[in-house]
Amino acid sequence: MSALCRDCATALPDAAAACTVCGGMRIVRHPDLFALTIAHIDCDAFYASVEKRDRPELAAKPVIVGGGTRGVVTAACYVARLYGVRSAMPMFKALKACPDAVVIRPDFEKYGAVARQIRALMGTLTPLVQPLSIDEAVLDMAGTEALHGAPPASVLARFALRVEREAGVTVSIGLAPNRLLAKIAAGRDKPRGFAVIGASEAAALLAPQPVRLLPGIGPALERRLSGLGITRLGHLQALPDAEARRRLGDEGPALARRARGEDARPVDPARETKSVSAETTFAADLSRLDELEPHLWRLTEKLARRLKGSGLAAGGVVLKLKTADFRTRTRSARLHGATVLPDRLFVAAQALLAREAGSAKFRLIGIGAQPIVPGAEADAGDLADPETPRLAAAQSAIDALRARFGQSAIARGRSLR
Repeated sequence: MSALCRDCATALPDAAAACTVCGGMRIVRHPDLFALTIAHIDCDAFYASVEKRDRPELAAKPVIVGGGTRGVVTAACYVARLYGVRSAMPMFKALKACPDAVVIRPDFEKYGAVARQIRALMGTLTPLVQPLSIDEAVLDMAGTEALHGAPPASVLARFALRVEREAGVTVSIGLAPNRLLAKIAAGRDKPRGFAVIGASEAAALLAPQPVRLLPGIGPALERRLSGLGITRLGHLQALPDAEARRRLGDEGPALARRARGEDARPVDPARETKSVSAETTFAADLSRLDELEPHLWRLTEKLARRLKGSGLAAGGVVLKLKTADFRTRTRSARLHGATVLPDRLFVAAQALLAREAGSAKFRLIGIGAQPIVPGAEADAGDLADPETPRLAAAQSAIDALRARFGQSAIARGRSLR
């Protein structure tokens, strides 16, 4: 057998048009279906799906999660996407394309809680779970058949049904022999998808696809490749290593191998988080330092909370500014010591901001931690630095009050200017 009912996870004869057990019509077929073990799981329009779960009356309506008219789209449901709305699109363009959309401010704490619930369910499938984002992860299911009494494909089908039942959102699953193909497969049949790509078919399946399909190829690299006459993955596949290196640099051979569907990366549950950040879009463009600083402070406090919540600390800060004409500026600075204290993060970011303020009108500001280090390395202090323990103690007291009475229970003066 190489067919599976996605409605009840029953293995079926290849020719079955419908499930012989539940009558379901969602049948997935593939010669390697029950032999493949690498799965990519991606929640469908995650933020918007959580909002629709909590407001069933919005089920058939276009929903956009994002900021005000000057913000950007954080997420769009599939109904809104039919009108051309996409993530990161300026909100005014999204509302012009879909004027009847219901716009909801993002609630990241709620989304985080749902993500942790789904992540816990993934952990029941295999210990080899590598999170890729809040709504996306890759799993290595090799060796789990004895544990579950079923091959990975059947277990994953049951998992998708359980997520719908317990978390109230849907997922799409890609099953393949490696991480790259699993990710590509997960995007082929959304929403509620379950797609399979085998090793023997990968190169032929990818060859006619545009190079942009390959993860890691963004607009800039796409333009560069197009200038070399490389517009399809088949063009990359045909390049021998020496030719790929000559035309594309040292990364050329690896790029050509990925175009053929080759990927040797393991699933690594210990993969380090690369960055933690927070940003906001202003209701009106701002330029002066005294206008920008209160926003920076509030974002710095949010960044500190996210770092502590993840058991991480900042070894440096990155300031992000977006001008009124949508040009992005990033500035960075290393810290003398790792920290999760908002005061220390703010001082470093404020110095970067002071050099940019007044040079343009800005519509967005953001702050990120880079590099990321383990939280245990942060804010130890020593005999030469008695100030850090004092700041840490004061921040702990503030955190305790907010944990008990809410984030608005206590505010620092610089956030009120």
